[in-house]
Amino acid sequence: MTLQNRVTPLGALVGVPARGSLMGNRGGRIHDAATRTLTHRRWASRRWICCRLAFKNRHRMVWGESYTELFFHDEASALAAGHRPCYECRRHDAVAFADAIRRALDLDRPPGADWLDARLHPERLTPLAQRPPALDHMALPQGSVLAQGQQAFVVSGGRLYPWETFGWADQPLDRQRLSNAVLVTPPTAFAALDAGYRVDVRIGHVPDPPSPGR
Repeated sequence: MTLQNRVTPLGALVGVPARGSLMGNRGGRIHDAATRTLTHRRWASRRWICCRLAFKNRHRMVWGESYTELFFHDEASALAAGHRPCYECRRHDAVAFADAIRRALDLDRPPGADWLDARLHPERLTPLAQRPPALDHMALPQGSVLAQGQQAFVVSGGRLYPWETFGWADQPLDRQRLSNAVLVTPPTAFAALDAGYRVDVRIGHVPDPPSPGR
């Protein structure tokens, strides 16, 4: 049974056989454990996180009685969908992400999880048509995701790679610019990228990872 648990950069949950390189959740359970199908909800709380696939030899049944496990092609697509690094299994990345936001926003100290979740939540729910324009993708930091219509693109090495099914295409966009493109990556996550947070961008196919252990 293919579960509807793969997350696109635009935040949609799709059922495809492709594997992801990261796992996460949206703050709780949004599936029916008996039928292993999604309910009408698309999040349980504001705590949308992005996790490692394996952590401390933990093993769990995907879409059992606990939270709804979700999977991401890479971190660039996870950030674009509104998720942030987990403070437990990805603490090093979470600390680096928060410190980059501190620098970008000139805060006294790195923000904590509650501050990040409260700030990211309205940003991730902003309709695509109301996102800020991406006027010049050449000036966007590595890992930024933008969209024209319903087509998403990631910036990698100063080039744009389109999203195809569940991953970034191997070949970059021929055109150097897009008209009417908007920035998909939420402003807070974008600020972290712009301040030097190093995000994982995986162009092309992601090899099958080990079974999720968290």
